[in-house]
Amino acid sequence: MPKLKTHKATSKRYKLTGKKKMIQRQAGQDHFNSRESGNTTRSKRRDQRASKDNLKALKKLMPYL
Repeated sequence: MPKLKTHKATSKRYKLTGKKKMIQRQAGQDHFNSRESGNTTRSKRRDQRASKDNLKALKKLMPYL
């Protein structure tokens, strides 16, 4: 059986932690941030956990994680 290809765009957006959790960067950080409050800006600096609904699809896109 041939090797499965990893979806490169997905592998750049998601990372697998040591405890097998998928994390992703908080969305909406690129522009129009000056109007947002300081709390919103600070919360966007942290990575967030990928939703459990997406894990099955992510596993198919990144088979070797």
